[in-house]
Amino acid sequence: MKRSIGLWQFLGFGVTSLGGTLLHFLYEWLGKARWIAPLSGVNESTWEHMKLLFWPMFIFAIAESLFFRERENFWCVKLRGILLGLVLIPVLFYTYNGVIGSSPDWINIAIFFISAAVAYIYETRQFHKETLCCRSPQWAIVTLSVIALLFVTFTFLTPEIGIFKDPLTGTYGI
Repeated sequence: MKRSIGLWQFLGFGVTSLGGTLLHFLYEWLGKARWIAPLSGVNESTWEHMKLLFWPMFIFAIAESLFFRERENFWCVKLRGILLGLVLIPVLFYTYNGVIGSSPDWINIAIFFISAAVAYIYETRQFHKETLCCRSPQWAIVTLSVIALLFVTFTFLTPEIGIFKDPLTGTYGI
């Protein structure tokens, strides 16, 4: 089977887009079930929207890694791509809000898709260049696991700072 990284990355963008969209609504659809809260958006905070990008990208990366075991830089590229997507969400959101003063829902939705697209385009370019030296893929996996743990932890033990605040209700976390 020919394994085209570009095709896989395109598929990853689709999975992330669909998965993130479903995760946005899943908590509400399941009657605010606490067991799904670590994966799903529990409010409209910027942090929760970052979670919607992280989980599909991370889970897809795990599946994708099974087909690209020979790529020594795989997990380092994935770490950088996921971090890029996660950083873009608050940067674009707060920049747009700072300039315009408000944020229509369609802009927030576009920010999610733009962040995912940029992350996957970045990853694809890094895979094609093959110049990224990955000294420790294990550290990349550990870092992604720590990020996953933070998303779970902060769902239930939410710091009361701006990125965690639901702009609609003024609440934090669940």
